[in-house]
Amino acid sequence: MAGYIVRRVLQAIPVLLGTTFLIYFMVFALPGDPVVALFGEKTPPPQVVEQLRERYNLDKPFIVQYLIFLGNIFRGDLGVSFSGQPVADILAQTFPVTLRLAALSTFFLMVGGIGVGLISGLRKGGVFDASALVVSLIFISLPIFVVAFVAQYVFAIQLGWFRTTVGVGAPWQDLILPALVLATASFAQIVRLTRASVIETEGQDFVRTAASKGLSRNRIVPVHILRNSLIPVVTYLAVDFGTLMVGAVVTEGIFNVPGVGRTVYQAIIRGENPTVVAFVTVMVLIYLVVNLLIDLLYAVLDPRIRYAK
Repeated sequence: MAGYIVRRVLQAIPVLLGTTFLIYFMVFALPGDPVVALFGEKTPPPQVVEQLRERYNLDKPFIVQYLIFLGNIFRGDLGVSFSGQPVADILAQTFPVTLRLAALSTFFLMVGGIGVGLISGLRKGGVFDASALVVSLIFISLPIFVVAFVAQYVFAIQLGWFRTTVGVGAPWQDLILPALVLATASFAQIVRLTRASVIETEGQDFVRTAASKGLSRNRIVPVHILRNSLIPVVTYLAVDFGTLMVGAVVTEGIFNVPGVGRTVYQAIIRGENPTVVAFVTVMVLIYLVVNLLIDLLYAVLDPRIRYAK
């Protein structure tokens, strides 16, 4: 197990370096001058522009800028935004909000998606199964911004069950509706993946053996069917969690959630290389750690899986 963890950590190093290099290059290649953009429609004095370029290392070649950034990252310095605020402070303000939003959305996916998929798989071909497939198809076809606006209008404006936008500090109760909207993007995939996995597992020999031994259905379903069906679902949830962390730009914008997605989008528009790459670097690290934990969880879900020493 220890050897496996070491190998995975070593494999994560080139992934991290490659990702930060690509993101830094793409931000660097964006058209426009971020320093001039800071002044809006005003024309800044050339001396001020040169001072800002030198302060943020924009007067140096791309590869030099990247190496300076990389060295700062290894020292724990995420840099300073063009507004003069440390990127670490911006991350500390926005990351907990997006983490709560992603965690709440993942919880709804686990409860709703896995629950519906399990029932559909156990009742294959029935009315519930057909209805679940139709609903999942509708969710797949609807863009996330349509679901967000409809949910905001119906549940917040008309029914008054939720606030239309997230309040100061982004309390948990204000994040319920955005999290539900965010969960709809992956709900269909979770339902279909769970359903297919349950149907496949139910036909395995060990399930039939358990039934022939006289075990009750209440014992067979959670222990033998559901547990062994969760491996592909957990894998998808791990990937989706990273996607939710950085891909909630639309949802955070509509519900005015002060999270990572909206901050990264604004930083890209302003051409703030340090902010964008620092945020992406942290998100990549989280993504790699989550995937490592999921790999280790496989052995818990399926005792047949063992990692070579």
